[in-house]
This record gives sequence, C-alpha cells and structure tokens, in this order.
Amino acid sequence: MSADTAPTLATATAAPTEPVDGLGCHAGADTLRAAATAAGKGELLAQYAADYPPSPTAGPHDQPQSMCPAFGALRVGLRMRRTETILSGSACCVYGLTFTSHFYGARRSVGYVPFNSESLVTGKLFEDIREAVHAPADPAKLDALVVINLCVPSASGVPLQLLPKAINGVRIIGIDVPGFGVPTHAEAKDVLAGAMLRYARAEAEAGPVAAPQGWRERQVPGRRSVTLLGELFPADPMVIGQLLEPMGLTAGPTVPTREWRELYTALDGAVVAAIHPFYTASVREFQAAGRPVVASAPVGHDGTEAWLQAIGEAAGVDQVSIDAAKARVLPVIRAVLAKSPIHGRITLSGYEGSELLVARLLIESGAQVPYVGTACPHTPWSEPDRAWLAARGVQVQYRATLEQDIAAIERHRPDLAIGTTPVVQYAKERALPSLYFTNLISARPLMGPAGAGSLAQVINAAIGNRARFEQMREFFGETGQGDRAGVWTETPVLHPEFRAETRRQVIRIQKRRKAEEMI
Repeated sequence: MSADTAPTLATATAAPTEPVDGLGCHAGADTLRAAATAAGKGELLAQYAADYPPSPTAGPHDQPQSMCPAFGALRVGLRMRRTETILSGSACCVYGLTFTSHFYGARRSVGYVPFNSESLVTGKLFEDIREAVHAPADPAKLDALVVINLCVPSASGVPLQLLPKAINGVRIIGIDVPGFGVPTHAEAKDVLAGAMLRYARAEAEAGPVAAPQGWRERQVPGRRSVTLLGELFPADPMVIGQLLEPMGLTAGPTVPTREWRELYTALDGAVVAAIHPFYTASVREFQAAGRPVVASAPVGHDGTEAWLQAIGEAAGVDQVSIDAAKARVLPVIRAVLAKSPIHGRITLSGYEGSELLVARLLIESGAQVPYVGTACPHTPWSEPDRAWLAARGVQVQYRATLEQDIAAIERHRPDLAIGTTPVVQYAKERALPSLYFTNLISARPLMGPAGAGSLAQVINAAIGNRARFEQMREFFGETGQGDRAGVWTETPVLHPEFRAETRRQVIRIQKRRKAEEMI
C-alpha cells in the first residue's frame, strides 16, 4: 500500500494553538461549530452542510430525531469483518456509543483514546491517537482501522488527516462525525461509507485489486451486477436478484459492505440503486467512478414497475427484457397486495431513511397515510417517492422533528402511529396503538412480492388492539401522569400554589431583565 492513497474526509491542517473558552460537551452547537471553523475544520463543515443540509426553516432548537450521529458510522465499522474502530471523544459519549453498539449486537471491542484539557489543547491528543493506531495495525487480522473524532476533538481541530494512510498494509480511515455537523446517525453511515469508497476507488484506479472471498464462485457468466446502496433486510437483496434476473442482471454488494474487498465489487457494478436516499457522499464516489445511480426501490406494484424500468434503461437493457421482468413479477405483487389488505389511517415517521418506501407500500396495501415524517433530508434519490406520495395527498415532512410528528398525530387522529420511541410513547399515553418503526417495521422485507405481504399482519394486529388500550387507560386513569409520575410510597399531595409562586417569580425576573436592557 503506497503512502499517497486517497485522503480521508477530515480537512483540518493543524490542531488549535489556543484553547477555546467554554469548549466542552456542554457547549452549544453554534459554539462548537465556530470553534471547529477557527481550528481549520471550516471546509469539512461546509461539505457536510452541502451533503446533509438542515431544514431551511429550522429554528435554533429544531433537531431531527436521531441517536447520537456518530453511532451510524460506528455501526458501519462494527459490521465489517477485519475492521477495527477507535473513538476519540468525551468519556460519557464513548460510554453511550459502546453501550448502544453492544445493545445492537456488536461482538467486538471498540478502541478509545482518552483526553483531558491539556492533551486536547497542546496537540498531545493527536500524538496519542497516532500511537493508538500503530498498536493494532496487524495485516494478518485487519484490512482497515477506522478512527472517529466525536464532537469535542472535531471542534478542537484534531487533524486525523495527518495520520498515515496505511500502517503495515492496514488502511487508516480517519473521519469527523460531530453532532453539530452531521444531523442524524443515518447520514453518519454515509460519512464512513463514502470515505471507504473514496479510498477503495483510489486503490482500484492505481492497479489490480483483490476480489472478495468467494466472489468468483458466485458470479454468473455474462451477468452484470447492480450495487445496492443502503442497509437492507437480509432477504431483500435476494428478492432484488430475482427481480433483475430476466434482464440479465444480478444483485451486487450492498453498501455499507461487510468486508473491504466488497467495495471494489460495488464500484464495479453496472448500475447503483440508491435504495436509501441519503448516501450523498457515497453517490459522489460512484458517480466519480462513472456509475449511473437510480433512485427509489422496488416496493409495491407501482414502485417495482418504475424501478425495473429505470434500472433497465440505466444498464442499457433492451425493452423486451425489461417488459419480461415486469410481466414476471407485477401480477404476483398485485395478487399479494389484494390478499393482504390493510384498513386504517396511519401516521408514519422514523429516522432510518426508508420511511417514504414504507408509506408507499402501506398505501398500495389499502391504508390511508396522511403524513410521513423522516429525519433525513430531501435528496434527488427520494424525489420519485415524494412525488408519488404527494400525488396521493400525503404530507411528506423532511427533517421531521418530534414536535411535527406529534402534531400530525393530533391533527389526523390515526388508528395507528408508527414512529420513533418518543412518538410511540406519546401515542400509547393517549390509548392510540403504535409501533416502533426501527424494530417492527424496517426490520422486515420490503422489496418485491416478499415485501408486499410483510406488513399486513403486524399492522392489522396493532390496529385491532385499540380496545385493549382503552381498557388499560380506563383502569389506570391518571396514575403516573404529571405530578403523579414516579414511584411513591404515599399518595402524592399536589401543591399548585408552589407552582404559581414560581411562575410569579419568573415573570418578575423577566420584567426586570427587560427593563435593564432598555437602559
């Protein structure tokens, strides 16, 4: 591996020479962003703002629903074989990220480089990171070693791009994933996937590269592959492969990949299918490699028909073969949808990036879906789905906040609310059936005939539980609500006069401050 392999995403040129007053985990996003810009990360933050734009109408406290964004990048690394990840950030952040990663099934350790104020502002932290990446760089065990700057090191300008590009043949990938620069954990997956694709593309352009293990045995002579972009349910790539077969195509690797060598095969695909629409940096790398990118996914009848046509045209397949692929699968999908109807009004929100696809499938199954909220931004790769939904009167809210999702529940009073954990909690407190999108909806096949019938059972069962929620609310009454929340050994005694006195004091302070400002 040569030392001049493609650079990673970090763009700072030096660590800050002076400490920034008030910089720390508790500092607001604006303070951290200003510190990062002053420390040389301005170009990186500008690129993030272009790739992952905030809502143009967002206020200072509007935030799309998400885990800590860095979890997305951490997850990508942990799912790859022969890849190790090292975190550089505050101890509390690292604890939360490692806890969450193991909760989601990680079976390997996560490296951590601790720091204090002195090592942060003197540049010693970068030296500690450089030392930490040398120790595990064993080519017999690793293909790549990922280093992730969290908020405080990013704001302090810790320059991961100065790390060696490779150590003993182990690739070093350094990225910044600050919460004040990357809005959601979904988009943080793209930060690392894009950085890896950039590195792998430079390797492939420099000369021959190794094929993934077993790749040659799995190839069908004469068939070109379609690279799938986005984390998919395990059965979906197999279903997509069956859809593509009449066109002489096959399903290629799924990005983010499970091993480094699959990146080469992904870049070599005839077409890239942007199943999840927020992988902006990854799309840029595929386009730089000369690969056409197709939006949307084969969900439901209409989605599958449009997707097969778009894929076929992008791959240069003749219309006869495209029509044959449609004729083979569309009647089956139509029959499955008719056999598994969904009746009811549903509001839908989430932060996985597949919310619009699920909404399409629900509508074709017979459900009313007046509102879809997604934490992800509007991109060209979600536009076909947005247009299809808008034509059917659906409000599509990009960069949806918790408040907007809750407002939709109040406005539409659905039979079922599908959403994030706080959305589900809000609905259940009001005796509305609800389902957690990530575990109960997105963790199911969505593509082709398998996806057409996958949602009806769980959706209809949840809607049918409305009477049980009413019984529970009648039984428990206001227990656990408001001032009665928590564990009590005696019946809580309310003191509304205390709250009224506090309110009067707050109003008095506000008036005094306003008067002082006028002086």
